[in-house]
Amino acid sequence: MMHKVLIADDDRDIVRLIADSLQEEGIDTVLAYSGTEVVALAEEPGLSLLILDIMMPGMNGLEVCKRLREKLRIPILLLSAKDRDLDKVVGLEVGADDYMTKPFSIDVLVAKVKAHLRREERSRAADDPEAPLRWGELEIRPSTFEVFKNGSRIECSTKEFQILIFLASHPNQVLSREQIYDAVWGFGEYGELNTVTVHIKNLRAKLDPDNRYIVTVWGVGYKFTGGRIV
Repeated sequence: MMHKVLIADDDRDIVRLIADSLQEEGIDTVLAYSGTEVVALAEEPGLSLLILDIMMPGMNGLEVCKRLREKLRIPILLLSAKDRDLDKVVGLEVGADDYMTKPFSIDVLVAKVKAHLRREERSRAADDPEAPLRWGELEIRPSTFEVFKNGSRIECSTKEFQILIFLASHPNQVLSREQIYDAVWGFGEYGELNTVTVHIKNLRAKLDPDNRYIVTVWGVGYKFTGGRIV
């Protein structure tokens, strides 16, 4: 699934910096420069997260956050030039999920956004974690760690199965080796990324020698196609 983040700040340079940085990570962006624009754009389908500056013309970020919180379930991250605990408390009380003070590190901001998006993905998956995933002749059963192709069971190691689940849960989305390693081996464990390559090679050999399920996007990563020829 392609993530889409709404970025709102009256400073166009900051909006452009954040947008460019997120787009480099494969995250789509929608841009706004006032509170009233945010309220209008918040109706756009597919939004995954909102980055919201507190000091904006027309309607400030706190007012926007309070107004949208009841209708939006997505994470809201507030930006502010004020480094006061009171502002942070008020922001969290009106429904924000996180807070960053300007000037901020763009790398930290991107890391926070990605962490919130991962948590949202896990939360959605938790709504029905045991439901089988079916892609044509392929059936993946999370509850029993089993994979079937045309009714025949395919033997997979635990890591191979976890990689398959992660890819299949994001169909047609290109995922880097870093993202796969993070999801399967755990964030903060620094390992050899070639481990991902080897596991995917073994998984492909078991699923389909023609590599129809897991496609390499050279220089970027891998994507799960569900057996559709691309």
